[in-house]
Amino acid sequence: MAFTSELEFEKALIEALKRKGWEDQVLNQPTEDDLIKNWANILFENNRGIDRLNDAPLTEGEMSQILDQITELRTPINLNAFINGKTVSIKRDNPLDPDHLGKEVSLKIYDRHEIAAGQSRYQIARQPIFKSKSAVLSDRRGDLMLLINGMPVIHVELKKTGVALSQAYNQIEKYSKEGLFRGIYSLIQIFVAMNPEETVYFSNPGPDGKFNKDFYFHWADFNNELLNSWQDIAARLLSIPMAHQMIGFYTVADRSDGVLKVMRSYQYYAANAISDKVAKNDWESKNQHGGYIWHTTGSGKTMTSFKSAQLIANSKDADKVVFLMDRVELGTQSLYEYRAFADEREEVQATENTRELIAKLKSKDAGNTLIVTSIQKMSRIQVDEDGLNAHDIKEMNKKRIVFIIDEAHRSTFGDMLSDIKRTFPYAIFFGFTGTPIYEKNKKKNSTTAMIFGDELHRYTIADGIRDKNVLGFDPYKVSTYRDKDLRSSVALRKAGVVSEADVFKDERRKDVYYKYMDEVSMTGEYDEAGTYMSGIEDFVGSSQYNRDEHRAMVVEDIADNWITLSRNGKFHAIFATSSIPEAIKYYKLFKERLKNIKATVLVDSTIDNNGNEGDTGAIFKEENLAEILIDYNESYGMDFSMRTYDKFKKDVASRLAHKKPYERIENDPENQLDILIVVDQMLTGFDSKWVNTLYLDKVLKYENIIQAFSRTNRLFGPDKPFGVIRYYRYPNTMERNIEEAVKYYSGDRKVDLFVEHLPHNLRKMNEIATDIKDLFALYNIENYDRLPDDLTAKGRFAKLFAQFNSYFEAAKVQGFVWEKSEYIFDSGEIINMLVDEQTYAIWLNRYKELDRKNPGEEDLPFEIDGYLTQIDTDKIDSDYMNSRFQKYLKDLDQENISPEELQKNLNELHKSFASLSQEDQRLANIFLHDFERGNVKLVEGKSFRDYITDYKVSAKNKQISDLHMMIGVDEKLLAQAIEAKPSEKNLDEFGRFTELVASVDRDIAQKYLSEVSGKKLPAFKVSRDVSKLLRDFVLAGGFDILDGEGNIIKYK
Repeated sequence: MAFTSELEFEKALIEALKRKGWEDQVLNQPTEDDLIKNWANILFENNRGIDRLNDAPLTEGEMSQILDQITELRTPINLNAFINGKTVSIKRDNPLDPDHLGKEVSLKIYDRHEIAAGQSRYQIARQPIFKSKSAVLSDRRGDLMLLINGMPVIHVELKKTGVALSQAYNQIEKYSKEGLFRGIYSLIQIFVAMNPEETVYFSNPGPDGKFNKDFYFHWADFNNELLNSWQDIAARLLSIPMAHQMIGFYTVADRSDGVLKVMRSYQYYAANAISDKVAKNDWESKNQHGGYIWHTTGSGKTMTSFKSAQLIANSKDADKVVFLMDRVELGTQSLYEYRAFADEREEVQATENTRELIAKLKSKDAGNTLIVTSIQKMSRIQVDEDGLNAHDIKEMNKKRIVFIIDEAHRSTFGDMLSDIKRTFPYAIFFGFTGTPIYEKNKKKNSTTAMIFGDELHRYTIADGIRDKNVLGFDPYKVSTYRDKDLRSSVALRKAGVVSEADVFKDERRKDVYYKYMDEVSMTGEYDEAGTYMSGIEDFVGSSQYNRDEHRAMVVEDIADNWITLSRNGKFHAIFATSSIPEAIKYYKLFKERLKNIKATVLVDSTIDNNGNEGDTGAIFKEENLAEILIDYNESYGMDFSMRTYDKFKKDVASRLAHKKPYERIENDPENQLDILIVVDQMLTGFDSKWVNTLYLDKVLKYENIIQAFSRTNRLFGPDKPFGVIRYYRYPNTMERNIEEAVKYYSGDRKVDLFVEHLPHNLRKMNEIATDIKDLFALYNIENYDRLPDDLTAKGRFAKLFAQFNSYFEAAKVQGFVWEKSEYIFDSGEIINMLVDEQTYAIWLNRYKELDRKNPGEEDLPFEIDGYLTQIDTDKIDSDYMNSRFQKYLKDLDQENISPEELQKNLNELHKSFASLSQEDQRLANIFLHDFERGNVKLVEGKSFRDYITDYKVSAKNKQISDLHMMIGVDEKLLAQAIEAKPSEKNLDEFGRFTELVASVDRDIAQKYLSEVSGKKLPAFKVSRDVSKLLRDFVLAGGFDILDGEGNIIKYK
């Protein structure tokens, strides 16, 4: 269904919401005062009992007390706790309630368990009015506000058919920047931006937060099929009970970063599935399977598992919920996250030792419901010195215990989980994994389903990449040995000869030799009968890759690509090696050859006594780990030793993830860690958006490939378009393994996990560049010096340039630089770039102009990427223009230069103006004409851009002077107002705009405005029009009031 107006769409959505549980009586265009009175009435109805309001309504003073609390709490994360805290306290000042006068009473405001029941009220506020912060600025009107128990908790912004969705969320961001979401509107938890064809929802970042489009989510069904139709959103996401549940259960106040988070649809389905399973559980039965959640790495499994536990705890369907973690450092990370997610009324308990773990499991204290511990600690609960006795076991098995196991693909296929299950036979177990174990890659003859039961919900890596919740991968096979050389070596060995010359001495040997040279593939494969047929690399011993020459080539490759891949040290890398001795040898090579790269090693620090000889012995390991710790201590001013190796691990993990105490380490490059060398550590469960590259000198298969690759796929922003993988050891075998793993763990999604390489991206840049050139040529626009007037053409350019930039960002990481115009690839392909940096800068400036909407213009029907509008090209523009200007000046001094050559160079200078704004282009042409007429005196060292700036200042001063002459405004105040470069949000900061308006001479202004309008204006209209004129003039940074002849320009 198409809607030609927002009003039409608004009415249809309201009717749909009424059918989905929202009240029929709509609040039309309520002011904030209206909403406060409405809330007061609902609070009174829900609390009129004798022990609360005693049938005496709330007074304005009592509502002010509540609003003062809201103002003090201020942020959405704090107000989330306020809303879900059930009650609010006030001191009664209503004399109609003498029993409570001057006393504190507690009022029920919202109960998240009363879903479409009890005292819950669901109202729609249509076009709520936001009061402007300034007396001289007009009020704003939103589209829809959804109220639960009188509190505005969801704000919906609508756009009609044909208007880009970005216009809806940009409107929300604009309202927020203007400070409109304050007072009662501070309670908003979720924003919804909607047009008839698409909807996104996102949490309120609050007055201090930032809007991040990476966390604008689409709702989907249980099978992760996106729901875009507005009817589906009204029926699913915004319906009752769903909207109530989203506010009460599926928003998370994350205190680790002070941000309110809202769950994605797949997280909701998973948490709900576990909660429902526990609610229906038969606690009298033994050895029950709960099920497992397959959610790809990077999709927020920790938050989902926490919400699952919280739902279970709140429902009282279990007595204990125990999170089992695989490693000490992962347990510490998850404990920190769980505690950050918890409500103020909730406690998440850690366990320092077995005795404490047993005490918490036996405890009846509600504060000991949620427990985090390691699977290692839990498995030792019976054998430790302070472990269980028969009485403890009997007591604990009376309790309904739920175990939630993270990273279930690696922590559940040993004896530890079996020991736990024997100890707690009546407990129910759930697993979370991004890579479940199936028949083909089963461990100890078991699969994930055998251990946990049915799959409860699935969200694969293909889903995540499609939804842009995680990044794709850019893998590179880097061969340190030529396939031809390896094939020859294997063929000679199999033929039993030393050289190729010997092959021809024996017919049988020759046949064997050519079989391996021509027929055997580089990698092994299964034939139709299921028999494995070995490939060339299967006959290459690991010693081939443990040689100094191989390591040297790997380190050389890392060095060659480091600046480009790390974005000059902004991002970090993990380097996974095949063994601890190899990790140590690589570290020594790094110290020797890559002194500009800060690296360390993290491995299992256990020192055994199984031999002390060579580079695999205990002495070698201990001495080198000690050296690594000493280097780390010297580099970062730490004091770790082998006794405190676990603390060293945690410090490394925090430094690499920019977590406490290193949250701002990106501003301190000297304390950053560039590359972490590992064997198995950190390849699963470790999250850091600052890691963008994985170097692999080891062979991985199936789940281990996806887990390792996924260390690089956390969202960051345009600087990190994908995760980069470079692998060296048995490269052909790894290539096959990667293909198999991707096929296995993509589910049934036809989504490519791998991004295109540089040749593809350069070809696409050229294709789109041609389309952009053709578009401007179609409208006879030379040098791209302005945008087409046609709105459709603008939309086409907006789309093309955004596409161009996406390929450009990817190409930059893959080695593209503007200084190089020709690229030659190993395949023989040669690509010559059709666009240079100056042209790109001009296009970018035209793109920025798309976002400048004149007053009264309709919303744009195309998307504008805010990131692109923030890119600064001033230096590129200035350098290029100045070079053209200097060349022109040089030509003027040459006596024998032809008029044609001089005109050609002058034309080139004019072309460079295209990178300027329309106003600056005008001033550049005026300056050039003045120069040609001899009216400009050149100053040595002054650039062309400097002259334009001079003209701009002069023009600005004239505009200010002209406006002063026309309305009598104070010139100094007007200049200061423009210099401050205010936004609508802070236009009247410190009352400066009010003072500016007050400085106007009303008599002079009346004469000017009457002449502009063509009729004499009454005083009240003069005041109105003066305020609007000054507002637009200041926000625009000035505009012409008089034309070149001194005539008045009619201002609208």
